[in-house]
Amino acid sequence: MSATNKLVNFLTASPTPFHAVHNAAKILEAAGFKKLSEAVEWDLKPGGRYYFTRQQSALLAFTTPTNFKPGTGVSVVATHIDSPNLRVRPVSARTKEGFLQVAVETYGGGLWHTWWDRDLSVAGRVVVSDGHSGFVSKLVRVDKPLLRVSSLAIHLDRDQNANFKPNLETHMVPVLGLASASLNKPASECIGAEKNHHPGLVALLAQEASVQPDKIHDLELCLFDVQPPTIGGLNDEFVFSPRLDNQFSSFCAVEALAASTPGEGNVNCIALFNHEEIGSQSTTGAQSDLVKTLVERLSKTAESTAQAIARSFIISSDMGHSVHPSHKDKHQEEHKPIINGGIVIKTNANQRYATDSIGQFVIKQLVQRRGGKVQDFETRNDMPCGSTVGPMLSTIGIRTVDVGCAMLSMHSVREQAGTQDVQAMLDLFSEFFESFSTLDQSLRFE
Repeated sequence: MSATNKLVNFLTASPTPFHAVHNAAKILEAAGFKKLSEAVEWDLKPGGRYYFTRQQSALLAFTTPTNFKPGTGVSVVATHIDSPNLRVRPVSARTKEGFLQVAVETYGGGLWHTWWDRDLSVAGRVVVSDGHSGFVSKLVRVDKPLLRVSSLAIHLDRDQNANFKPNLETHMVPVLGLASASLNKPASECIGAEKNHHPGLVALLAQEASVQPDKIHDLELCLFDVQPPTIGGLNDEFVFSPRLDNQFSSFCAVEALAASTPGEGNVNCIALFNHEEIGSQSTTGAQSDLVKTLVERLSKTAESTAQAIARSFIISSDMGHSVHPSHKDKHQEEHKPIINGGIVIKTNANQRYATDSIGQFVIKQLVQRRGGKVQDFETRNDMPCGSTVGPMLSTIGIRTVDVGCAMLSMHSVREQAGTQDVQAMLDLFSEFFESFSTLDQSLRFE
């Protein structure tokens, strides 16, 4: 199976960050990685393959070199697995004008108009009784078209093509069903999650979790478009899919590490973070202690930790903006990446990206060794610049560079990227894991 087909399968199976972590772990375990717990002492061996997760929504995996010892550097590919979407509110049950509705909250900076008139469903996790006086968090996913944010007919608002400005609180409330067709319980009979959510929805989630509805105590759900990801374009040059930003990078990181073979040199590592789209300030985001704590646990002492940081390097990988054929003026004239044009190096003088000349040099060298191409991206002076996990992680003291692959429709419910760029990103990460330590030894600072 081609790398692009594997990506499509990963995207299809990962409608939420929780599912992305679960599916990444499956790939790693199939490649011989051993799961660790943050709560116990680690017994790491040279040539080992390990991973751990935090709260089902972030994952770090690493391989130890055959000459591993405290103070060994860490070569990290850092990505994020969250995407702008709609989240079910803690109290979601609404009934209006005979319709059952589900109250939602916007997550991140989405292109919200693209969510109208899509066939939507829900996925996420539920906290259920395990039948033995304990509780467990289980993943759920409803694959049927379940919800819809319906447009207002043009006949009822003739100006909306020119002036579509919906109120996201009052207009963006998905319809679940008709009240007349639903056998809703009286409020006095509702227990557990049924107190805050439509009992019919809770029953559907219970079916997916293989429990009785009264066993569901809490839930955390994302809406997703049930139309599956696909390969398209005249010559199959595109991937059309939700969540390409940034499951594209995350999948490539997992695949590259899973396929790598521990040798001498650095610890090779991937870090899949949550909450990048809302600032990364969480226990599972890039501003958490995940990478810092990993380096400290690998190094044992403060002296060894300082040595490891000096020998380490982070590739922060997040999708980039392709030039748009109908909006070419939105790109700086000399910095117009294109889809399937190779790795995009992101630079910003104000450190919205962490790239410097050393980082650029490293990426160009690694890409060149695999016969690939690089592109440069900077924003215009009259436009704001986005950011990534790179600047946050660089505060640890580890050298960091920001890269990605070009895409269109970023933050839409359906995004567009390039099929050839999947292999380009895999090649970069694979070469990074294989040869960064050797390259770094040849680089001197006067």
